[in-house]
Parts: sequence; C-alpha cells; structure tokens
Amino acid sequence: MNNMAERGREPLIAVIDEGTLTIRFVVFSSKTRQELVSHKLDVVQKCPQEGWAEEDPQEILSAIQQCIARVVEQMPALGLRVTDIVAVGVTNQRETTLVWDKETGEPLFNAILWSDIRTAVTVDQILAKLPDNNKNYFVPICGLPVSPYFSAIKLRWLIDNIPSVRKAISEQRCLFGTIDTWIVWNLTRTDLGALHVTDVTNASRTMLMNLDTLNWDPVICKHFNIPMEILPTIRSSSEIYGKIASGPLKGVPISGILGNQHSALVGQQCLHIGQAKNTYRSGCFLLYNMGNKKVYSTHGLLTTVGYQLGPNSPVTYALEGSVAVAGTAVRFLRDNLNLMKDVSEAEGLAKSVKTTGDVYFVPAFSGLYAPYWRKDARGIICGLTQYTTKAHIIRAALEAICFQTRDILEAMHKDCGVPLTKLQADGILTNNKLLMQLQADICGIPVVLSSAKDVTSLGVALVAGHAKGIELWDLTKEEEDADHIGDTFLPAASALDRNLRYKKWKMAVERSLGWASTKKSVAMTDERYRLLASIPPSWFLLGSFTMLTISHALAAR
Repeated sequence: MNNMAERGREPLIAVIDEGTLTIRFVVFSSKTRQELVSHKLDVVQKCPQEGWAEEDPQEILSAIQQCIARVVEQMPALGLRVTDIVAVGVTNQRETTLVWDKETGEPLFNAILWSDIRTAVTVDQILAKLPDNNKNYFVPICGLPVSPYFSAIKLRWLIDNIPSVRKAISEQRCLFGTIDTWIVWNLTRTDLGALHVTDVTNASRTMLMNLDTLNWDPVICKHFNIPMEILPTIRSSSEIYGKIASGPLKGVPISGILGNQHSALVGQQCLHIGQAKNTYRSGCFLLYNMGNKKVYSTHGLLTTVGYQLGPNSPVTYALEGSVAVAGTAVRFLRDNLNLMKDVSEAEGLAKSVKTTGDVYFVPAFSGLYAPYWRKDARGIICGLTQYTTKAHIIRAALEAICFQTRDILEAMHKDCGVPLTKLQADGILTNNKLLMQLQADICGIPVVLSSAKDVTSLGVALVAGHAKGIELWDLTKEEEDADHIGDTFLPAASALDRNLRYKKWKMAVERSLGWASTKKSVAMTDERYRLLASIPPSWFLLGSFTMLTISHALAAR
C-alpha cells in the first residue's frame, strides 16, 4: 500500500451492500471516504402465503456478480483501477436465514427474510417448554426475546418443515448462515472448500450467540435442538477472513462484515457511549452505543453487539429498538389503498394539510416490534371523520413512523437514565424533509442527517479499511468528524402539543392490540396435557393440597 501511495495511486475499498430489496456494489476512496462508483440492482421478494417473505439465494448471488461486473466496467473511464481495490467489506440484511448443501452449494430452501412471520407455531412450541411461557427466558444469555424475528426460530421451522433440510443434516451436508455467511462462502469457494464464517453482529441476531463468550451457546442450541456443527465460525467485524477466489476481484481480501444496522452505526460515527442513530427504510432501526458494558432492557428493547473492531479488541454493545413498518406503510397506502401513484408524492400530499385532523395510523401489519413485542397487534386507522382526506391519512402514516421512534427513545431513556440530546438519522426516507421535521417535533430533540450518500455502505468500508493487514485508518483513535454532518431539523412544536399527540398515539396503539388473538396453539398446551396424562390415577385421591403442588410443578415446567 505504501508503494501504491508513492506511485500516486490511491487504495480503494469496495463494499457489497446486500439490502432487503436492493443489492449494491460500491467503491470508496480511502482519502476522502466518498463513493467513487457504484451500481445497484433490485431483487424479487416472494410472498407465497400471507405473512411469508422469501428471496432466492441464487438471485442474490447473481445480482452481486452483475453489480461487481458493471462497476468494474465503469472504473477505467473514471481513472480507477480494479487492482487498486485492497479490501472488500460485506454488509447485509440481518436475521434473514438460509441453509444450503455444502457439497453442491445449492440452497435447500429460499432465504426466509427477517420480516417473515410464518413461525408463530414454532414460537409457541418453544414457549411451551419455558417456565411461565416466558418469552424473555433467554435474554440474559443472548439479549433477545423469543420472537419470529430472529434466525434461530426460522432455522427451527426449516428443520421441522423441510424434509431436504433434515436429510442434509443427517448426512452432515447442511450449512446454516445469515446472508453475510452465504456471500462469503460463495466468494471464497474453491475445490478445496470455502469459508463458513459470520461476524459477531450478525451472530448476535440469531438468538444462538452468548453475548459474554461471543460463541454459540450450547444451552440455547440444545433447547432449540439445533446441531452446532451446521453453524458458521464467529469472527470479529474487522479482520482479514480470506480472499476472493475468482472473478475480477480474485485475490482481494474480505476484511469487514457488519449487519446493515450495525454498519450504519459505524457509518454515522456513533463510536462513543451514548450516541445513537436511526435508519429510516422499510422498517426503522434505532441503535444506541452502550460501550463495552451490556445493558439488559426492562422496557422492551434488545441487547445486541454493536461491532468488534478486531479479534483482540473489546466488543461494543448496543441497545436496539426495531420498528417493523416505516416506509412499508407509505407503500401500503400507494399499492393497497391507491392513495397516490408514487411514494415520492407522500411529502407533498402530507404538506397540503397542517395536521392529521386527529387521525392516527398504527401500521401493525404483522404485529408490533419494540418496545411492545405483540404479535397479536394489527394495523388500524382511527379518528376518521367526514372531513378526513387521503392527505390526512398519508400525514398520519408519516407521523406513525415518528411516534414509533419516540416509543423506542422513551424506552431507551428508562433503561439508560439519560435522554438523547440529538438523533442521527439516515436511510432513504430521510429525503422526506417533512418526515424529519415531524420527527424532531414529536421527539423534542434535533434530528441530524449524515452528509454521506449511504452510511450503511460507508460503515463496513470503514471497518474493512481498519482491519489489521489493511490499516488505512484507525477507528479506535479517531475523533468525530464534523464534515459528515448534513441538514439538522430543530423541534418547532411545543412540549404540550407533542405530549398530547403522543398520548393519543398510545391510545391508538392500545386499540390495535388483540386483533389477531387466537387460541393458543396445540403446541402451547400439549406439554401440560402430556404431563397430566402421565400422572397415575391414584394421585388424584391424595387431596387438593397435593394436586395444587402438582399444578405448580407443571406450571414451572
């Protein structure tokens, strides 16, 4: 790299950014950290049943290869050389789960996306075996509640429902991974094998990693009956894992892996305790840097790994609040209710009215995530009058994004004791200036945008360039760079107004709960019925005290 600099050539960092709906390949300058060239492609999301969301893993790989090829084609015209790319980083949609045959490389099923909720029965089966059906039973180990959101539940569903997966496991041919693992495995694959790895941030979203040891937890794996031999090796977020085996980037080291929200945390330079960012895309994801000390939320947030800047570096933890529906709500109004022709119209239509007219929209299409974690919630629009127009409803959808963010900030304040003084924002929805102003008004703190074109891609570029053996910069010694700050939105609403509106929002949320309530599945009652059936008939003659004791014992099971 020194020789390269002496020759006047600039080292470049490349990034594979695999989002839920879009794949990007980006090349960054090591001097300015700016994007120099990029290409993106959309991938098709499949919804075979209500609540199901899948993608074809091979289509994801093909899109990555096409994006790389297109960028490589463009580089010479920009005076850039492929040979100057010194490292590649990978960032990806989290929790999305897939399994494949390690001998053929073929997927055993489509990738099950993070937003998929097919696993309701699987969740019930797991809860049935936990004391008091406690969804937070594993939180002290992995930081996460039992929820359809996380990879372990999706993996358990695959094992239970897909015969080819069970067969591959029995024949020791099955590999599991989140999307980062699938990408790296394929990029490094040769006749001699491939790297089967993940990083601590993606591993922390599976429910299977111990937050203290940073290893797969044998107790949780045993409880879920997941064979540990199918799991990838957990590595830090910033180190050279291996080299790309073929194609135009052959020989280039892969030196950074981060889940997309963690990558945005780094890209926003939230590298110090107490800094937080919110990413506004299909969903919203708010991460709060907790430093090297774990904080377990008692108010519905998740404890997760923020990042780890090398195998010998301490891990940085974060509190996270996840909102399932943000930009998706606007698309719903466009696609399902035909309230607009394009989502770009949302800001103008919402601006055409000064308020929502007391309309509230709770977009709980598949339940509510943090801080409620209620899978029985469903979407509602309330407060309608004969004067309500589509503009009021669209504005209510934008406010819903802001209210859900405030829900998370309120929970973080309760957990940490110190309120945020500003919220750093990124994601495609930050282009909606009305949304950002509403966010500042509803939360009562400044909302600060990043000047970077895409902080998610930038974050993993930074950790890839930080890795030992690459060392273009040292993130552990850097001070906050004021140049990365873009537009700032200051609160304009009064405290009285924002709190009255927030109180109404909470009333609307309360009305959304219980809409999908059903009887507990057979899985939730089978265990107790089976135990009761195993009690000898003579025991029932022992008296009410004995039976009460037995009842408590069964409840404890």
